[in-house]
Parts: sequence; structure tokens; C-alpha cells
Amino acid sequence: MNSPSLLAPLRLRNVTLRNRLAVAPMCQYSVTDGFVGDYHLVHLGRFALGGFGLVVVEASGVTPEGRISPGDVGLWSDGHVPGLARVVDFLHAEGAAAGIQLAHAGAKASSLRPWDGSGPVTEQNARPGEAPWPTVSASPVPAGEGWPVPHALTVEEMAEVREAFVAATRRAEAAGFDVVEVHAAHGYLLHQFLSPLTNRREDGYGGSREARMRFPLEVVEAVRAEWSQEKPLLVRVSAVDGTSEGLTVEDTVAFARELRARGVDVVDVSGGGIGGGWEHPIGYGYQVPYAAAVREQADIATMAVGLVVDARQAEAIVASGAADLVALAREAQDDPNFAVHAERELTGGHETYPVQAGPRLASRDRLLDRLGPWTGPDPVQVVQPS
Repeated sequence: MNSPSLLAPLRLRNVTLRNRLAVAPMCQYSVTDGFVGDYHLVHLGRFALGGFGLVVVEASGVTPEGRISPGDVGLWSDGHVPGLARVVDFLHAEGAAAGIQLAHAGAKASSLRPWDGSGPVTEQNARPGEAPWPTVSASPVPAGEGWPVPHALTVEEMAEVREAFVAATRRAEAAGFDVVEVHAAHGYLLHQFLSPLTNRREDGYGGSREARMRFPLEVVEAVRAEWSQEKPLLVRVSAVDGTSEGLTVEDTVAFARELRARGVDVVDVSGGGIGGGWEHPIGYGYQVPYAAAVREQADIATMAVGLVVDARQAEAIVASGAADLVALAREAQDDPNFAVHAERELTGGHETYPVQAGPRLASRDRLLDRLGPWTGPDPVQVVQPS
């Protein structure tokens, strides 16, 4: 059979991914003061062991106030670099490219960890030593009912945020990352500038589509200038807002064209985050059509995400030209070995695990080949030594 498209290497500038499967950034809410440790080494390392081509560290705050929650990863100080470099080194040793998502949560910052409840941190529900902090946005529009009104950033403050992204990019380079992704989706700060639902500014950064794109594009342009020209830059977008009254696919295609002009290599196409729930079609791969539209109409590589649960489904996405990469989140959490299992399913052969596990797994596979499928009535057998 032909070699599966999903398993083909992908070269982005001078970085080559071993396949088209990526682990999407997933917040774990499991650090203190932004510092990663053993938890993240194991959490992220298992995806490299499981064969993914690209592993992306969760949304990492470019400022302390830009964190989604008090438990988020940070990259606002040089002290955060060594822990992340340790993760990068392990990912590289196991054949995966290492990425990090740079983020500012804006009006959605200072929120509770999921297991602590929902909504903003308050003086009443905060953990000891974790007081709420003031939030910012494009306009004084709360993230939702019961959320505080954010401070509308001044132009001077926007410049400070932009420089925080640049400084975090510099630290990502120092940590050895291969890929940086700018987070402009899911209702966070850059998305709050893009969406007409949250951007009600009357200066040069609000009103028309072009004006609403202005600040996110300034951030991306500054990051691209700081990031190595030999390494790819990704931007995650919400192709549409949750409600049809917000961002449209046409808006996102226009944004993607401007991203391409500024040296962005891949648009990571997600959706929602502003406007309540989801007023659009939903089902397996429900966001893939958005990735396909951006890829075709903006002439830029895309990464598809959203209810991709099966190797053949992922293969069809890449083989059809809907996207160049497929990112998994919850499915990767459920099966960290998704990539090697996809290889087995799509080729009819055996998984390719890291060398350290090779001899043991190879002997196991040969034994199972010789024994054939299990046909006995009782799955639990006690074999006495002869």
C-alpha cells in the first residue's frame, strides 16, 4: 500500500517533523509561579515516547497577569528557562520536535483551576497565597457573567504586552524550542482584539476588521522578528466565535493572509471562546472545514484540531489536503501512544517505539504473531512451569 500521508515527514523552514501528528497545548494547572518540574517532564515526555512529531507545551504566560490560572506555566522570567529546557531535551532525545504556546489570557485571566470550580478567582474562593489579580482586555468587556470588568489597555500598555511576547520568545529560543505558537484564540487577549464582540475601541485598534487585526499582527510581527528565521512560527486562531454574531471564517481567512505576509508558517485552526456556547455544526472533525478554508483561501499551511479521534480520520484530513498537520488534545491524553498505534493501523505493520523499548516490544510482537489471536473462553489463565 502507499505510504500514509499522516506519517510523512513535514519540513517547516529548517525543522523537520517526523510525521504530521502534533500534541495540542493543553493546560494542566499543575505548577507554582509558572515553574515546570517532574510532572511536565513526564506528561509531555510520554507523547514523544508515543511517536508524535510535534509536542507543544501548554499556554505559557508572557506575564504573571497573563496566566489563565495561578497554576499555569510561565515564561515571563529567565528562571523559567531551565525547567523548560529539560523538557525540550527529553523531547528531542525521543525524536519529537518541541513547541511552546505563548499566551496572554486578557479578561479570562485570574480564573480558577477546573477542579477548584469555574469562573474567576475571588478573595472568597482563592487558595491560600493565591489572591486574584486585575485583568486587562481590548475593551472593558467582562469575560462572562460574574466576571470582573477588565481594564482597557492603553496604547502604551499594549506596547508593554508586545514586548513581553518578544521577551518570552527570546527565552523560548534559549530553552531550545523548535516551534513557537502565538495564542490568538479561545477568547484570550489577542482574540479579544480580533472579535467585534469584545473589541469596542474607538481608536486605531478597533472598529473595522483591519483595525481589530492591528494589535495581534503587531505582536506576531515582533515575535517573528525575534524568533530564529530558521524555525517555524505558528499562530492559533479561533476561526469563528461561539455565536454567529462574532468572528466569521471570512475574517479569519483575511487574518491568515496577513499572518502569511508576516512570515507565519502554519495557522493552527480552532474555534470558539467568545460569545457563549457554540452555534455552529458540531461532530467528529467539526473544525476541519475551517482549516481547509484557511489553507485554500489564504494559501498557508494549517493544523486541524477538534474531535479527531481515529487514525484513519486523521489520515483522511491530511491526505485530502484539508490540513497539513493534525493536533490532538483529549485523545492524546487518553492514548499517549496514538502515533505509534496509528502507524500500526495505517500500515498493517508493527509500531515503531523508541530504541530503548525496541527489543522487548519486538519479541512481544513476534510471540503474538506466532500465537495468533486469543480464542479461549477465559481471559485469565494461570500457566504452570513445566
